[in-house]
Amino acid sequence: MAQALVNFRMDEELKKDMEDTCRDLGMNMTTAFTIFAKKMTREKRIPFEVSIDPFYSDGNMDHLRKIIKEIESGDAILQKHDLIED
Repeated sequence: MAQALVNFRMDEELKKDMEDTCRDLGMNMTTAFTIFAKKMTREKRIPFEVSIDPFYSDGNMDHLRKIIKEIESGDAILQKHDLIED
């Protein structure tokens, strides 16, 4: 089977993290992308759920930034909580 070269840009830190993960799984990025391409081609869909994590919503991120600012300025009122078993 003839080989084709595919080039695309990716955030440098993301690339490093993906290389580390692939190495932990005993493969390289080419193998990982080939698995993705074969599964996507076979199923005619993205082979995983694509959604927006509500944790990263604008409202939640604004709230977290406010809390961080309060902690850094010393204005935060911190309370100890027991861990909740799930």
